[in-house]
Amino acid sequence: MSHKITRLFSRFFLTTMAVGSFMMALGQQSTMQPFRLNQVQLLKSPFLSAEQTDLNYMLKLQPDRLLAPFLREAGLKAKAKSYGNWENTGLDGHTAGHYLTALAQMYAATGSAECKKRMDYMVSELSRCQVKSKNNYVGGVPGGVHMWALVKTGDFSEFNKKWVPWYNLHKLFAGLRDCYLLASNQQAKDVFLGLANWAYDETTGLTDSQMQSMLNTEHGGMDEVLADAYALTNNRKYLVLAERFCHRQLLTPLAHNQDKLTGLHANTQIPKVIGFERIAELTNDTAYATAAKFFWQAVVHNRTISIGGNSVREHFNPAENFSSMLESEQGPETCNSNNMLKLSKMLFLEDGNQEYIDFYERLLYNHILSSQHPGTGGFVYLTPIHPQHYRVYSTADESFWCCVGTGMENHGKYGELIYTHKNNNLYVNLFIPSVLNWKQKGIKLIQQNNFPDNEQTELTVETAVSKRFTLFVRKPNWIKPDGFIVKINGKTTSNINYSEGYAGIERIWHKGDKITIMLPMKNYIEHLPDHSEWVSFIHGPIVLAAPTDTSNMRGLFADDSRWGHIAGGPLFALNKSPLLVQNNSAPITQLKRAATNLMEFNISDLIEQPQFKNLKLIPFYRVHDTRYMLYWPITTKDSIGQKEAEFAALDETYLKLAPRTIDEVSPGEQQPENDHFIAAEKTETGVFRNQHWRSAKGFFSYHMRLTPSVKALGITYYGKESNRGFDIYVNETKLTHVELDGLGPDTFVTKEYPIPDAIKANNQTLIIKFVADNGKSTASIYDVRLLR
Repeated sequence: MSHKITRLFSRFFLTTMAVGSFMMALGQQSTMQPFRLNQVQLLKSPFLSAEQTDLNYMLKLQPDRLLAPFLREAGLKAKAKSYGNWENTGLDGHTAGHYLTALAQMYAATGSAECKKRMDYMVSELSRCQVKSKNNYVGGVPGGVHMWALVKTGDFSEFNKKWVPWYNLHKLFAGLRDCYLLASNQQAKDVFLGLANWAYDETTGLTDSQMQSMLNTEHGGMDEVLADAYALTNNRKYLVLAERFCHRQLLTPLAHNQDKLTGLHANTQIPKVIGFERIAELTNDTAYATAAKFFWQAVVHNRTISIGGNSVREHFNPAENFSSMLESEQGPETCNSNNMLKLSKMLFLEDGNQEYIDFYERLLYNHILSSQHPGTGGFVYLTPIHPQHYRVYSTADESFWCCVGTGMENHGKYGELIYTHKNNNLYVNLFIPSVLNWKQKGIKLIQQNNFPDNEQTELTVETAVSKRFTLFVRKPNWIKPDGFIVKINGKTTSNINYSEGYAGIERIWHKGDKITIMLPMKNYIEHLPDHSEWVSFIHGPIVLAAPTDTSNMRGLFADDSRWGHIAGGPLFALNKSPLLVQNNSAPITQLKRAATNLMEFNISDLIEQPQFKNLKLIPFYRVHDTRYMLYWPITTKDSIGQKEAEFAALDETYLKLAPRTIDEVSPGEQQPENDHFIAAEKTETGVFRNQHWRSAKGFFSYHMRLTPSVKALGITYYGKESNRGFDIYVNETKLTHVELDGLGPDTFVTKEYPIPDAIKANNQTLIIKFVADNGKSTASIYDVRLLR
């Protein structure tokens, strides 16, 4: 193995927190290195509570039920009934991959014997499935054996009918890899590499054009896990395959510093970019590295809100217009933040740039930590920012969304970047109570605090013998001017070297030395990235929000329905929500700390309406089981009337159909269409005036939810579209014929078509189908609703 590959391989092991003594033989590293999860133990804090809550949730799941799809597809008898929800409607098996990663992480972080027992059992069962297949395949994709046989020949007819098969398999690849790297399960490595060999054989006969066409369907981070297979084996066939799994439609513009992300499904893209960065680490390829860094910059600086999340209805909204996020009940997706954490970690370890760890901290405290219910452990899929809306939490036996899988992972790896090291020097990056045990250097570092309520932290050095090294403590940008003070054994020290956002303290450290760091936090506001007059209040790294109301929070804890992850209670009108009115002083000066030990503020001097003046702002991660204000509209005294009129117009446009809507599909958007079992032939999608659409020269259809109160079908077109002719069917009965001649208004138009009672009789769902006339296309359909 060459020196370059040895260095990159070692970086891979540390980056993924592998166990074993492999690293000790490689000498010092010149780049930032993480510690393994089993070297960092959390102490009492919100993070430790979240870790334990996550563990309790995980142990409610039954491995045999998660394994059922794999045994079924391998022709073996399942030992238990498969779970429902996404686990038996096309994405069968995806949760098991996440679960393997979560088990491996939790075992490494806590030493849980039960996690290791479950992990080892599941890997052995997956190995049994792989042996039975005789070609190294193992997967839960329904009908996968037949489908993959067709794909191997270049026939994608069945592949295109399935729900993201490569995305599904990616979770298994990643879970097996993590079981080996985090928990030393050799059998997991064998199954992982066997599956990689199957993927190589599966795709060898496909042309580059066929591969790129296949990658138009969400495929997770297949490029990343195959690059990892290369790092584990030094077999270049895996690197070649990893690069074949790089989607050039995304890679090419990013490598040229071009942001073409608007309208794209956000979490389809982020795992691809993680793969770009992984390949860049292994090959030093500048195009991949440029793409990854530019993507991070574009997303974090132009498309991310204060809590660190991004996307609306799972898609990147226009960077210059966040109105759709404000108007929607479907705000930033937790999966996106899971993957942005991974990318930020990789980039931070690459060059130590402080902005990566700053963002990592903001995202960790405010989106990740807030995305788990502190009591039940339920996970949040979508975090709305619409004023006074709320979040929905998963339930262990009924919810198997993507954000349940990444949710189980999120809270078991909090120790991954609290500390890092470079050469002999130790870095403190995050102020999370914990114990670092750096056995190789004979150093134990204990961090204790009540942060963020108490704005300081204390470090205690424990060494068997006194030794010289530099302790670097991050000096965050959110510190008050001249407020960062370091005391050693009770005495303020000025012997500090400040460099690249860190305070370096070099000395001979003795057993019991205590370092106290004062961390007084600034208050500030952040506007939405489009610079509109909506603000979020922040104290240090902590985003503040105000609980407002607990009425009509339908589906607060999700059932097993396909749409259970979306908060279905009514959206409150903008003109009936709190409005901030600024006077001559800066708004942030009106944020007043309450006389309490916990972090609590009020902004009563800014709030216009008397009924909202008593609202309290607290850390968003403590806001649960309630509607809330996260972003606030702000105006001036002489513009109140204008703002109220503006909100009334928006409410008329966006909320008038909401009370009548029973079910809705946004054509052209990935997840809503998957949720409604799209079927399509000769069809295309696009974005016009920031709205997604789908049209067809053949047909497309959706399964929609039927209730007794359904009266009409609402369809949204663009009024100027012409030469369109098509039929609309409901349950194979022709409802109407539509012709568009281009004579309508230059705007979107919603038409309602009554649904006869006879069509609805004896049905639980309605299949809405659009069929083009011969020689014509359907209209570009922007919205489909069943209305009361």
